[in-house]
Amino acid sequence: MYKIFIVEDDNTIAQAVKTHLEGWGFAVKTAEDFREIEAEYNAFSPHLTLLDIGLPFHNGFYWCDRIRKTSKEPIVFLSSASDNMNIVLAMNMGGDDFIAKPFDLPVLTAKINAVLRRCYDFSAPNEVMEYKGAVLNIAEAALVFSGEKIELTKNELRILLTLMQNKGKIVSREELMKKLWETDCYIDDNTLTVNISRLRRKIENHGLNNFISTKSGMGYILE
Repeated sequence: MYKIFIVEDDNTIAQAVKTHLEGWGFAVKTAEDFREIEAEYNAFSPHLTLLDIGLPFHNGFYWCDRIRKTSKEPIVFLSSASDNMNIVLAMNMGGDDFIAKPFDLPVLTAKINAVLRRCYDFSAPNEVMEYKGAVLNIAEAALVFSGEKIELTKNELRILLTLMQNKGKIVSREELMKKLWETDCYIDDNTLTVNISRLRRKIENHGLNNFISTKSGMGYILE
């Protein structure tokens, strides 16, 4: 049973989401003390967190940063402030998805299930893949290059896994989004761009330059 942690200060929304998700078989906890979100997170150890941005005492970005220091489990931001700046900031802070308020509960459930599938149902035939001296260790969610281990988020792992499975071939943005979210519905194209940019910066900081090439209007390729 997957555990969902809801960090939402609007009690009406929090309880409605909790009741709905429990009906789908999830174990759900809502935040109780908004000064102690990190402690409650660690005690509950959720598989996924729904995190509002506008919270008492500290905003969602603060708590995402705190959680990301010790955990890679998926975080989905919820917010009525769904402008591009907040979406980009949410993804750069380590968020796995962004859902704008108001939202339909069936759509929320579909998004949660998609995130859980991509984060916990890796089914690649090999646990290790290699390309141009870079070794992708799927079990450890890490890329090893020149003796250095590069830790990857689950989104970054799925992107690299898809590209390495198709090395030498162009992978379209649509195909990558389907791999990431298991659906091409309800997806902001900007989210993929942010994830690709973040992944490129991370691996380039470890000396792995020009690893992922962009083919304008077509997609991405490992050449």
